[in-house]
Amino acid sequence: MSQVMKKQGQRGGFVLGLIVGLLLGLAVALGVALYITKVPIPFINKVPQRTAEQDAEETQRNKNWDPNAPLAGKAAAKAASGLVSGLPAAAPRAEPAVVLPPAAEAAPAQLPPPAALPVPKLPEKALDKKLDAKATAAAAASAAATAAADPFIYFVQAGAFIRTEDAEQQRAKLALQGFIAKVLEREQSGRTVYRVRLGPMDSRDEAEGLQRKIEAAGIEANLIRVQR
Repeated sequence: MSQVMKKQGQRGGFVLGLIVGLLLGLAVALGVALYITKVPIPFINKVPQRTAEQDAEETQRNKNWDPNAPLAGKAAAKAASGLVSGLPAAAPRAEPAVVLPPAAEAAPAQLPPPAALPVPKLPEKALDKKLDAKATAAAAASAAATAAADPFIYFVQAGAFIRTEDAEQQRAKLALQGFIAKVLEREQSGRTVYRVRLGPMDSRDEAEGLQRKIEAAGIEANLIRVQR
């Protein structure tokens, strides 16, 4: 009888120990799970998480994006006109010194001029054609010299817009003032920008004069240079 009771006691102790072990195991597993969830995961939680405020600021910044921001303002452009075109102001040229011969080495006495030969007179029409041809040749030579000296061409930009309707409205406004402009499309900062430009012009002085006329009409304009 005592042996049976002893066996039952051992069996009951074994079951109780098994239950206690299971409970301890579950408690340890629960503690490990809680520790893992609170500890940051390597290579994942190191990246900062974006907040709702940051997303709202980025949305507002994209909404108020201005395509004219890269261009210098009106006051800055006038204060640094040399930086707009990238060309330094031309320094005044010194006149070459004229060396006169000494009095002792004066030129010999001049001989009396020979009798003047009669100059044949050309008809007025032929003379006018000859003068026109000379003027045209001089203008072409001047334009070629200017192009060779200045490696840039110039535009006057009257604004850049993200909607083609706004660009066309600006072009129509310029046309009412007597200025002929074009709408040019280009990708800028990942967006399509429509630029209203007048030109091209070979001379910076000509472009600056046109810019002053447009600003006098109440329209803000910027000077743009492009490599030939």
